[in-house]
Amino acid sequence: MRALALAVALLPALWLAVRVVHGGLGANPIEELTHATGDAALRMLVLTLAVTPARRWIGWAWLAPERRTFGLAAYAYACLHFATYLVLDLELDFAHLGEDVLERPYITAGFTAFVLLTPLALTSTRAAMRRLGRRWPRLHRLVYPAAGAALLHYLWLVKADLRDPLVYSAIVAGLLWLRLRRPTARAR
Repeated sequence: MRALALAVALLPALWLAVRVVHGGLGANPIEELTHATGDAALRMLVLTLAVTPARRWIGWAWLAPERRTFGLAAYAYACLHFATYLVLDLELDFAHLGEDVLERPYITAGFTAFVLLTPLALTSTRAAMRRLGRRWPRLHRLVYPAAGAALLHYLWLVKADLRDPLVYSAIVAGLLWLRLRRPTARAR
């Protein structure tokens, strides 16, 4: 299962690499790279949030250990997304980054999501779990506001066709609803 989870997590990166090598990023490759890494981060985040409902409602207990794999993949793609924006788009202009974070709501939301995901990635080791003890699950509940901020980032970024951000939002809302609701024996 670990190999399958890693393959699923690496699939967007491999597809993106193929597109880069074959010149398939279109007329604005920086924008396409930024969007592709952001999409991958959001998909991995949704997959991470889907693990517990799949375990509870479908009985896929085997998937539970892979939640960390998907969560770290989400963070890795979020890092690539942010790095693409910072390095290729802003050319490491930190003053411009500060202005964008303060003045552009969709960048504020995206930066907030990135900041909220950072401590989750840093504390995803077994040693961090032991050190944090009972505080670890509380800290990792930051995934919910991070997902909300990521969805706002996507929603505010898209100006015309809101279908994709709304579909992602509906999926996340459904996953959260399933997570809050305990399955009955009959539902299992």
